[in-house]
Amino acid sequence: MAEWIELTAADGHRLKAWRDGPAHPRMHLVVGMEIFGVNGHMRYACAQFAKAGVAVVCPALMDRVERDLDLGYGKDDLEHGFQLRARLPSGGPELDVEAARAVLDAPRVGIIGYCWGGRVAWWGATRSDRFAASVAWYGGGIAADRDETPRIPVQLHFGEVDHSISMDDVAAIRAAQPQVETFLYPGAHHGFGCEERPTFNQAAYELAQARTLAFFDRHLAG
Repeated sequence: MAEWIELTAADGHRLKAWRDGPAHPRMHLVVGMEIFGVNGHMRYACAQFAKAGVAVVCPALMDRVERDLDLGYGKDDLEHGFQLRARLPSGGPELDVEAARAVLDAPRVGIIGYCWGGRVAWWGATRSDRFAASVAWYGGGIAADRDETPRIPVQLHFGEVDHSISMDDVAAIRAAQPQVETFLYPGAHHGFGCEERPTFNQAAYELAQARTLAFFDRHLAG
């Protein structure tokens, strides 16, 4: 049953999170949100995992600077999201995804993130020891952190014509992390997996989702 829950991070910060999934899931994931909050798209993404038999928790990572954030994808919303992201305290998102992982009762939990949440998922692989596998879709900012060492298996997904993440950035990530499984989607833009964006690409979304689930099945089983 999908519902809001409350989490407490290691530094005492209290935040909301969206929880979804069956009572007896095949695996467990923490979902890193975009800068727009745990909005309709993020809850929809959680529901798709729930339909696939996955239990998920999506923490409201912006609660540290603005509670109950629920933005759309217009210019003003984008600017507001960027402003909030800039105000987040260093280390806060890492603590918040670890708090989400703590409520998932499983020995092996994965983390997946979208857009800025993709960078948070990368941090879950490089700065935390709480996760067993990590996936990032069009993770903005990963190129800046590409020299950090993943402690777990990682899979990355990028659109080939992403207006926010250049192919030079993708090439730099691949050069720094040749062991990381990295996929490019021809003709796909930034946000290709978001059904609320004009850049939504059904074919790229379905392929990336299938690859994501197969990757987590390989690394979270048992």
